[in-house]
Amino acid sequence: MHRTAAAARRLLAASALTTLFAFPVLAQDATPADDGETIVVTGSRIQRNDYNIANPLVTLTAETLEQSGNVQLVDTLRQNPALISSFGGAQTSGSNAGFGSVGVQLLNLRGLGENRTLVLVNGRRHVASLSGSAAVDINTIPTDLIEGVDVLTGGASAIYGADGVSGVVNFRLKRNFDGFMASGQTGISSRGDAGQREGSLTYGKNFSDGRGNIALSYEFREQDRLSSFNRGRTGNPLRTYGIVRDPADIPDNPNVPDRVPTNNLRYADSSLGGAIDVDFDGIPDFTGEGKVYDRGRLLPSSGGLTQGGDSTPLAGYQGDLQAYNRVHNFNLLSHYDFSDAVKFFFEAKYVKNKTSTVSQPSFDFFTYLTPDNAYLQDQFAGLAADGALVSRDNFDMGVRGEKNERETMRFVGGFEGEISDHARYELSYTFGQTKSKVLLTDYRIGDRYWAAIDAVRDPATGQIVCRSDLDPTANINPDNYDAPATTFTPGAGSGCRPLNLLGNGSPSQAALDWVNADILNRAKIQQHVVSGSISGDFGQFFELPGGPIGFAIGGEYRKEKSSFVPDDLLQQGALADFSLQLPEKGSFDVKEIFGELSVPVLKEVPFAYNLSFGAAIRLSDYSTIGKTTTWKVDGTYAPIPDITFRGTWSEAVRAPNITELFAPRNGGFDFIGDPCDPVYIGEGTQYRVANCQATLAAAGLTPEQIAAFNPENDPTATVSLPGFSGGNRNLKEETARTWTAGVVLRPSFIPGLLASFDWYDIKLKNAVNTATAEEVAELCVDQPTLDNVFCQNIGRDTTTGYINSWYVQPQNVANFRTSGADFKLNYGFNTAKTGSFAITLVGGYLNKLEFIPTPGASVDVDREEAYYPKWNATGDITWKMDKLTINYGVSWFSKTRRYELEQTNANPDIAESKYLKYKEKWQHDLYVAYDVDERFRFYVGANNLFDQQPSIASSNYPISYVGRYMYAGAKITM
Repeated sequence: MHRTAAAARRLLAASALTTLFAFPVLAQDATPADDGETIVVTGSRIQRNDYNIANPLVTLTAETLEQSGNVQLVDTLRQNPALISSFGGAQTSGSNAGFGSVGVQLLNLRGLGENRTLVLVNGRRHVASLSGSAAVDINTIPTDLIEGVDVLTGGASAIYGADGVSGVVNFRLKRNFDGFMASGQTGISSRGDAGQREGSLTYGKNFSDGRGNIALSYEFREQDRLSSFNRGRTGNPLRTYGIVRDPADIPDNPNVPDRVPTNNLRYADSSLGGAIDVDFDGIPDFTGEGKVYDRGRLLPSSGGLTQGGDSTPLAGYQGDLQAYNRVHNFNLLSHYDFSDAVKFFFEAKYVKNKTSTVSQPSFDFFTYLTPDNAYLQDQFAGLAADGALVSRDNFDMGVRGEKNERETMRFVGGFEGEISDHARYELSYTFGQTKSKVLLTDYRIGDRYWAAIDAVRDPATGQIVCRSDLDPTANINPDNYDAPATTFTPGAGSGCRPLNLLGNGSPSQAALDWVNADILNRAKIQQHVVSGSISGDFGQFFELPGGPIGFAIGGEYRKEKSSFVPDDLLQQGALADFSLQLPEKGSFDVKEIFGELSVPVLKEVPFAYNLSFGAAIRLSDYSTIGKTTTWKVDGTYAPIPDITFRGTWSEAVRAPNITELFAPRNGGFDFIGDPCDPVYIGEGTQYRVANCQATLAAAGLTPEQIAAFNPENDPTATVSLPGFSGGNRNLKEETARTWTAGVVLRPSFIPGLLASFDWYDIKLKNAVNTATAEEVAELCVDQPTLDNVFCQNIGRDTTTGYINSWYVQPQNVANFRTSGADFKLNYGFNTAKTGSFAITLVGGYLNKLEFIPTPGASVDVDREEAYYPKWNATGDITWKMDKLTINYGVSWFSKTRRYELEQTNANPDIAESKYLKYKEKWQHDLYVAYDVDERFRFYVGANNLFDQQPSIASSNYPISYVGRYMYAGAKITM
């Protein structure tokens, strides 16, 4: 169970790291290969002699990655317009980290989700990193071995299979590395924290006159943990702000902003040492230390918050801003050419990744202490003659956290070679495996905790003992738990140690050792892929005016398996703060055949310097969803060498993953801000008001109760609520239609200039959507009627009308639509005396990003929400002269909305205009390198040079919490 009030969650939840550095992102647009060498370009299996393909393709080079100064690869990739909403940093740290996903780095292409982004290594699939999913943690990618990273939009499923409905990200690794390379870098923020280190060793050797090569590589990366308590704007209550309801504007004055920046926010009526209510009026009378309780300034309709006083501050409550992350990455790359007809290749990888984070404490809310509780009597004597209610945030019991250990192995082996001058083959087998240990730390065992706080005096000895020691046959703590013990045997020898809730620091270590447990869970993912293909051209039979028709045909078999085994205590539902979790196990396989054609119609003739078309198709048969078909057609046309037009049209699919299909019915906790509360009732569709009245009446509330309905003012209604989630074996594939159109300019009258502009449009239908509990509650009352699947999954208390249960399950009900443009400009030139210059500009325009959760529902417009800016751009200039290289970069994106459109449309005075949006991101970066000689380079740099800070009431947006970051490194090549 996580304690997150409505406003607090929206205002203070940490966000993902935004891009830290801006360096060249170079497009490969019709650039000739060296010396007529044939190449295979991402997005095609057909070899060709240039990069002239129809799909928009953006490449980040090895130099780009080196100059970025980022130890974490995702921080560099996120400056690509297509990957700006990728996950990492604060999104996978502290309370934001999902179960088992601490420290992961997941790519999210076009904002359609990490499960719809296909990650490849050397054009082949990579085993997933999170059980039940297809998401790949790019912590597993060896950074120093990267030759380039290709980001391709659309048309990927016909070439690579399911999952790439938004496109693919292909990591191309170096081949034929000959020599020795060592590198190292260390960096730290200007505040002396958020440190990062990396080092690598690579050795490669050509042998047998260049027919063979073997390369070994080791990389080490480490990132320090950063607690939100360590930064003033997140850990100091006086400097930590939220934007909350202004009590002076109740009742609402439409000319006065409803919500205002407010510091020193606290969870109302809950304290570090306990908020003690001895007269049972729901209002604390004393602190656990015995002081008269100061409730502070009450903030009605703000999700159970108050300002100042004795309650627990929100500052620092959500845990870490940055998780600890350590990676050991070993790689072997090899090949041996027996002849042109038989070439053997083999790759092996082992990655060990350790991560850890601290999130938030457990808490008690209105926990009842009996009149004979020994600690209660010692502290309050006759003041608590009828017992007391205690609400506290248990920082002194060990703040809950998570430690993950992931081991990834991947082996690729196969043969390739020439069948003739016009055909070649490839046959390969890929095996991947990820094993994970997920350790939850300092979680309370339910029956032990409730037994330990039910502390009384032993009449025989006068010592404070657990009541269960004296009465072993009774249920444990009937007022709070009222069930038999399951993890211990009550009685004098049970080991129970009494636990004192009154006063910060009062629980004894012996009691904590008995009630707390570390919970070990295990996961295993396996992937097997057998693939074979023949590619070539029909040149031995005929040629078109533009050249021979290229082709590729082949087949593939893939099997995916995943299992998750929770700790025994989780399977028993024995924890006080974590619901029942059952084992999850599932698998599927798919058999596929595919084909591709490249048709060069004309080449180097008047008005047609190049005219070509392409097509691809893939037929698949899944063990889970049956048969699917994906396809694409494309074309390029260059009337003259200076300009090329290109376009694609494709259909792609994503098969539901293992968790979506096979997840058992598990318990969970989630926060729900009741959409029928007066704070939110005006922020939905036109149906919300009438539907809220109807659903509250159906729950049994009278008209008077409905008129007074206000759960946001009741602290008991603003905590995480129990519910359930599960899989759906009836899911089908989701289908995306994508078209792209663009132009590439290489004006001969401006040597060194390359510019491109591409428009994309993606429509995703029958999308698998698992709504959050909050979304289910909102969707229930935002539909035209209450007769919908969402209302079936929300329960309400028949006395209060408060939401008391929820159920979420994936369904093929959603639709996504996104469109926009990417543009790139590269210009380089040399001078006689002042060296060379390279100027790069990469940008994006988001025209549309819409989500329809179910047929007939209102359109959710996500454009201009956080991480989905309307405009974004990265520009830099690189100067090289002799041994010196200096790069200056700027990363920018436009303002984004703090509130959803539905909120601001329904409530125009929700906040002052300057707080309606997060500020623009402006990040300036500097990199300086000096080559001592051809073998040794030393460099220094600073990211976020001018130390831009996040917006008010945000810990990590629109720019990283790190602030100014400085680094230094060196590279040796021999």
